Amino acid sequence: MAYDDQNIFAKILRGEIPCNKIFEDDFALAFHDINPQAPTHALVIPKGPYVSWDDFSADAPADLVVGFVRAVGHVARLLGHDGDGYRLLANHGANAHQEVPHLHVHIFGGRPLGPMLTRSG
Repeated sequence: MAYDDQNIFAKILRGEIPCNKIFEDDFALAFHDINPQAPTHALVIPKGPYVSWDDFSADAPADLVVGFVRAVGHVARLLGHDGDGYRLLANHGANAHQEVPHLHVHIFGGRPLGPMLTRSG
């Protein structure tokens, strides 16, 4: 899938759409999700045109990969969930229900989150 520079996260990175910012550095931007699925629901996005972990891990420069991963951990600590636990989620493609074609990691916390997936048929 080609990167679409008109996706909502690209517009947020360019400052065209506001966000409720938690953290920003040279590698990542983190903000609160506008439709939270848990008491804490943050999104962390890399500063670059990456659709998924697939192209990010293959094509991003090493300093961006390291900086982004560190930013995810930093944001989880900023949110105060390093002691009680949290969940990270990154969807890739239609089968995983990826809604925005820009790599993003969800950080969920603030309550027991239950099982990861439900079983079907």
